[in-house]
Amino acid sequence: MRDEKFKYAADTSDYVLALAGSESSTEKKQRISKITHIISLVITYAFLIIMGIIIIFPFYWMIITSLKEGEEIKQLQQTFFPQVIRWENYTEAFNRLNFGVLLRNTLLVGIISTLGTLITTILAAYAFARLNFKGRDLVFTFLLGSMMIPGEMMVISNYISVSRLGWTASSNIVGNFAAMIVPFWVSIFYIYLLRQNFKQIPNELYLAAKVDGKSDWEFLWKVMVPLAMPTLTTIFILKLMGAWNSYVWPNLIASGNSNVYLITNGLRETFSTADNPNDYGAQMAATVVVTVPLLLLFIFFRKYIMRGVGRAGIKG
Repeated sequence: MRDEKFKYAADTSDYVLALAGSESSTEKKQRISKITHIISLVITYAFLIIMGIIIIFPFYWMIITSLKEGEEIKQLQQTFFPQVIRWENYTEAFNRLNFGVLLRNTLLVGIISTLGTLITTILAAYAFARLNFKGRDLVFTFLLGSMMIPGEMMVISNYISVSRLGWTASSNIVGNFAAMIVPFWVSIFYIYLLRQNFKQIPNELYLAAKVDGKSDWEFLWKVMVPLAMPTLTTIFILKLMGAWNSYVWPNLIASGNSNVYLITNGLRETFSTADNPNDYGAQMAATVVVTVPLLLLFIFFRKYIMRGVGRAGIKG
């Protein structure tokens, strides 16, 4: 009987030791998991901080360069803060750069090209999303395939087209503006973006509109366009920013005619850094002034851009 009690006590102690061992193993796994989680957070935030510095550094360099003297900018050993702060660069930039004319030209080209792009995008996206015609998917596939062609390859053909229309003559100011606007009224990417949004609208709404006696045209503008307004807002903002930043094509069309310069062309042509070293700072000061509106535009409308892309079903 004593042996059985001793055996039972031994079995119980073994069970307690085994349970204690299992608890220590669980705590060890939790500790390892917590350490792994902390390490992953450190690596993630370190990566984000490094990438943030890489992205912000050019803007910082632009700002400090706009406050430097020309000789300090040209020296081989660069400084990360101006030795002498030259606020005169901003005054000189405003005095020499014709902001009024440049802003007028840029807004004219940007707004008209953006409105034209919205119209062509809405009509094409509706056709590819709702209308049934032969070869619809094949045509849309070819259009998507054209997105792989770099835009620079279209410069020569576009220039030949507008020159044959007489839009490149320096005396034809209206033609110059038309040459900057018309060739870019169609964007395959924006058509794809809006088409994806249109395809998410339930077909029951179309049937209900037909029961109410609405035509396809009325259904497009009274139902689909209001529902797709976040995506259209995104397209409007991105297109306007693209027109504000465009340089190569407007510079090719303007060809020395300062009356049709956009802001980017004015920044390049107004200052002569080879003759006057201080023009580096003045040019960079003008660049800061031109860049600020784009930054503010993105900061205030970033949620609309993200919402529009999300509504289109595109991630990444």
